[in-house]
Amino acid sequence: MASCTRWWSANTTSRGKGGAFVRLKLKNLKTGGVTDDRLRSGESVDIVRMESRTMQYLYRDGNYFVFMDNETYEQVMVDEGMIGDQARFLKENENASLIYSSDDGQLVSVDLPTFVVLQVTATTTAVRGDTATDVTKPATLETGAEISVPSFIDEGDLLKIDTRTGAYIERARV
Repeated sequence: MASCTRWWSANTTSRGKGGAFVRLKLKNLKTGGVTDDRLRSGESVDIVRMESRTMQYLYRDGNYFVFMDNETYEQVMVDEGMIGDQARFLKENENASLIYSSDDGQLVSVDLPTFVVLQVTATTTAVRGDTATDVTKPATLETGAEISVPSFIDEGDLLKIDTRTGAYIERARV
């Protein structure tokens, strides 16, 4: 139980025989995994308090990302493994939420914004007549990330990207 640190939902269930129990969906903040669990009446749970701080991404230094606290201007270096694959959508001067354990002050996870707006820096031109089906082509974004986009996207377009999946959502409105 100690590794699961955020509650998503809980349902109390009672059967005809036996005592009531609570069904839980728990999210592990370190790995991002979601698990289902059950607690019987009388079982105890360790409560882990978390603190979220909004910080601004400044720059990358090797395998580390440097963030600055928006209130204290303190700089924090975060290992690339803590952010994971979402790091490819991280743009300088963007805000992110860094989650700390209140007990020991250790960094637990980094939550990037769900959607970001990035500019297309390189893409191929669409082939004429390829519009009968959903044709996609590769595009390179300003952060260096490569994603699949519809054929009508051109260089210089601003795109709304879902950082959780890396999927193209829509053209951003200027």
